[in-house]
Amino acid sequence: MELRVFTEPQQGATYDDLVAVAKEAEALGFGAFFRSDHYLGMGTEGLPGPSDAWITLAGIARETSTIRLGTLMTSATFRLPGPLAISVATVDQMSGGRVELGIGAGWFAQEHEAYGIPFPGTGERFDRFEEQLAIITGLWATPPGERFAHEGTHYRVTDNPALPKPAQAKVPVLIGGHGARRTPDLAARYADEFNVPFAGEDDTRTQFARVREACERHDRDPDGLTWSNALVVCVGADEAEVERRAAAIGRDKDELRENGVAGTPEEAADTIRRYADLGAQRIYLQFLDLSDLDHLRLVARDVMPHV
Repeated sequence: MELRVFTEPQQGATYDDLVAVAKEAEALGFGAFFRSDHYLGMGTEGLPGPSDAWITLAGIARETSTIRLGTLMTSATFRLPGPLAISVATVDQMSGGRVELGIGAGWFAQEHEAYGIPFPGTGERFDRFEEQLAIITGLWATPPGERFAHEGTHYRVTDNPALPKPAQAKVPVLIGGHGARRTPDLAARYADEFNVPFAGEDDTRTQFARVREACERHDRDPDGLTWSNALVVCVGADEAEVERRAAAIGRDKDELRENGVAGTPEEAADTIRRYADLGAQRIYLQFLDLSDLDHLRLVARDVMPHV
């Protein structure tokens, strides 16, 4: 099982906070540093204010050397597909080939309203998301010297030189969610990794099965996908430390035990092993208090070796 660090900077973090967490995660041996792609805090002002996912990842790419970097998830409503393909390829070059693109259809209506971003209905958002996946992956896959074109309902791309290329032969694409139909279909067609966010074991089992069935419909080997979960983490060396960390993020320790990776290191490792039994190969641990680097150190020292 690979453990990754997942952050939510819109809840309140500076660029320097993110760099500190990414560097510590790298030093401790976590598999990746990921961040959300949001411009509005949820239940908070998020002081000092939001930061752009791909701008901050570009900076972190130059501040680190080995840890992988990505988004969980970039919103397809925020950016046009051609410029997004350029941004991700550029950050991949800046990192020496360590970037992964998590991308979704977008969901936070209030955020779009606050920043003047169009927010069409669910059907249209998924239609646009599907076209974006086709364009972004098509641009990266177009051989040097050839041109890319796409004629869609929402996007028309003509005579595109399909540059720049990422440093990697293929930037891994992550798709995730709980949808019963279109999400599994798009994952089977475009994803290198499928992620189930903030779900219990029963829901994880159901969603993994849906995506496996979609892979079979598209004649794709489901074992070619990486399977993962995202879960909030709250681990303490003792009960008092668990309670202190839960209070710091405004959550109840018992609720976190039920819905996340929480409790003592032994409890956390046991939870992670249960998700591994369902087929998960990676867990994105959502660290919500980015000032608490000792939390990362505890998980790396007392949980990671046992999963």
